[in-house]
Amino acid sequence: MTAIVGIPACARAIKGQIQHTTPARYGAALLDVAGCVPVLIPPIGAAALALLDRLDGLLLDGSPSNIAPWRYGVAEDLTPAAHDPARDATVLPLILAALARGLPVLAICRGIQELNVALGGTLSQKVQDLPGRRDHRALEESVEAQYAARHSVRLSGQLAALIGADEIAVNSVHQQAIDQPAPGLLVEALAPDGTIEGVRVAAAPGFALGVQWHPEWRAGENPASRRLFEAFGAACRSFSST
Repeated sequence: MTAIVGIPACARAIKGQIQHTTPARYGAALLDVAGCVPVLIPPIGAAALALLDRLDGLLLDGSPSNIAPWRYGVAEDLTPAAHDPARDATVLPLILAALARGLPVLAICRGIQELNVALGGTLSQKVQDLPGRRDHRALEESVEAQYAARHSVRLSGQLAALIGADEIAVNSVHQQAIDQPAPGLLVEALAPDGTIEGVRVAAAPGFALGVQWHPEWRAGENPASRRLFEAFGAACRSFSST
């Protein structure tokens, strides 16, 4: 049986109208590497919870938008023009419900931040302004250059075992990142500057991992990305058969 994986969409104003979108590369990685069929989850708040009984996995995709800081108890807002309240209201409760069901979860970029916030952690809003940290934002170059490998990460735990390495090179296309990890999140990847790049939900009965980089970019051509998506696909098919 083919596993069905939900991908939350963002609410974006395009030519004066709100549209529900996500980059096609996430669905392509699911189809071509994980062997799963993607479906978009519209940002409709708690109503989206009804979809979970029809899904075999949840892929939390990246986005240009940032999680509103009040969601993790911070009053100061350093990126007020970059929020997506409809996505926040949809994905944060969706994560908790998915984990409670034992649904496989793969969280990427904004997704790892959502996973951390949903479980009670906090974020750094502008990593590049923190002492000793590098600038993790996308380069002002071609898309190919933006998603090229830019720094290494040290892997540990389940993530290292799954990928089959304790250090890999990754791309870097983000401004926000985990500050305080949520209770129950195990850090399994770190950048050289100390930025948290990978986590695992300790109490999850199955696959529940988050990464700050973008393994969906040309996933089939990168051995580490391929192993990550293949493992996620296998977990989704296993869940589907139970």
